[in-house]
Amino acid sequence: MLSPSIEKLIKIFAKFPTIGPKTAARFVFYLLDSPALTSDELIESIKELKAKIKTCPWCFKIFENETSELCEICANKNRDSSLVCIVEKEIDLEAIEKTATYKGLYFILGGVLPVLKKELTEQTLDNRLSQFIERVKHDGIKEIILAINPTLEGQNTILWLKRKLEPFGVKTTQLAKGMPLGGELEYADEETISSAFEGRK
Repeated sequence: MLSPSIEKLIKIFAKFPTIGPKTAARFVFYLLDSPALTSDELIESIKELKAKIKTCPWCFKIFENETSELCEICANKNRDSSLVCIVEKEIDLEAIEKTATYKGLYFILGGVLPVLKKELTEQTLDNRLSQFIERVKHDGIKEIILAINPTLEGQNTILWLKRKLEPFGVKTTQLAKGMPLGGELEYADEETISSAFEGRK
């Protein structure tokens, strides 16, 4: 029987995406078997992460900059502020940035809308989207690209977004079918993503 302290840390690690109880247990025993410096470094890094990381109020990207209230993308005057790409999560934004072809801004929605039992999720997404809609009203946005993963939930989210954005008369496009059905942006190669952007409609 494991000690309560070990059990507690295993449960914490097991909450991480793709990490099951067995992998979480390996993390914990690795920390126990490693020099104290390893554990201390982890603790200090987590404290530093919480202290220095900020969330951009425009796009919800996390960033680290003591002198700016906006992330490096939103603060970049060379980006096309009339073009905004809506993505599900930050890792999708990073995948698009790796292509070095998209020069607009972003908005991170923070999730997708389930087909069933969607009321709570819709309320959460609606609250975040309302902040973006204020930008649509006042910031001269001419095109919104819906770069949501082509899963069943993703397609449901795209339809929901189109209904929400339609009253504002802004051109709304989505990625071309270069993205495989059920695929995810974070796993797609740069060429596939670039082609999907070029063929958007």
